[in-house]
Amino acid sequence: MRSLDLHDLDPAVRLAGILDAAPTATGGLALSRLPRAAIDQIIDPVLLWIASAPSGARLEFTSTTTAIEVDVQLTGLAYGDDSPPPAVFDLVIDGSLVASRTASDGHAVRIRDRTNPASIGFDIGGPATIRFDDLPLDAKAIEIWLPANASVELLAVRIDDDADLTATAPAPRRWVHYGSSISHCMEAARPTGVWPVIAARAAGVDLQSLAIAGQAQLDQFAARTIRDLDVDLISAKIGINLVNADSMRERTFVPAVHGFLDTIRDGHPTTPIIVLTPITCPVVEDAPGPTATDAFGTCVRVDRPTALAEGSLTLTSIRRLLGLVVEQRQAAGDAHLHLIEGTELFGPDDVGDLPDGLHPNAAGYARMGDRFHALAFGPGGPFGS
Repeated sequence: MRSLDLHDLDPAVRLAGILDAAPTATGGLALSRLPRAAIDQIIDPVLLWIASAPSGARLEFTSTTTAIEVDVQLTGLAYGDDSPPPAVFDLVIDGSLVASRTASDGHAVRIRDRTNPASIGFDIGGPATIRFDDLPLDAKAIEIWLPANASVELLAVRIDDDADLTATAPAPRRWVHYGSSISHCMEAARPTGVWPVIAARAAGVDLQSLAIAGQAQLDQFAARTIRDLDVDLISAKIGINLVNADSMRERTFVPAVHGFLDTIRDGHPTTPIIVLTPITCPVVEDAPGPTATDAFGTCVRVDRPTALAEGSLTLTSIRRLLGLVVEQRQAAGDAHLHLIEGTELFGPDDVGDLPDGLHPNAAGYARMGDRFHALAFGPGGPFGS
């Protein structure tokens, strides 16, 4: 088979959804959904690892190849003595999901005690090869969707020796979505089961995911990244991580949301923007965070002194304040800013698909993708064509 040069990647091959691909000592490419300018400003290794888990990212090209091999070095997340969940790669041909492959090899970041995230170890593992074969002989648009639940170092890509290779025309509209773990979707059963991916594929748009699990803190590096991207559609799901970390109060939250939107508007003055409020999370609907994880992996609220409660955020107050921000900006003339309540995507009636009290399961994510597609891309929706 013919190996593609990763360091002088054929322009026909697109690393869609990836904003930085840095050469590694092993000759591969370390993939990230954040650009280099943002990476260079981040000191939190957890945030960097999460950004390197390529939710919504994929390899795209058109080829006559009958087989594809992709070598990767994965780094998954494990708890206690468990192995990391398998990393799934989905093959889409001419828009249709045709095959999946799983890989269990790789490194593991191991949290030994769920109640103590600082109890971290690192297990060394080897690379994995993902192979898809028996593909049709004719030219076909190929997408290899990368796993959402592991970081990926791309080591090699191989196709048939005599295969033609040309670029696939991207979708006519590009959508960037910012959010938390509930948009990153590590719990999805497969990469095409991530809810923004479901919505993007149904709408025929080109997705760039900036959903970074646990890290949606209204950081300016994220706003600047969105500002500088060439995109047609923008959405931001805001709130749950601020409660999880108890990182803001009402006083700081409202200006931070305005500042985040101001930065985006510097580069996209009339681009449609959807602000999404939080989905349901019973333990912090009407009580402030922070939250933690118990020994069973369930989201629980951490009690704190009453003196620290003044101005604290709950999901109910965040929804109210986000509504106020959007109303203020619409009244000031922003006719392209829209609000969608997260509870319309996943509300109190859906909690049966919220097994840990915080994250939907695969069925819940599928429902969210379908509902967002209908609300945003459907007739009269903010992203309707």
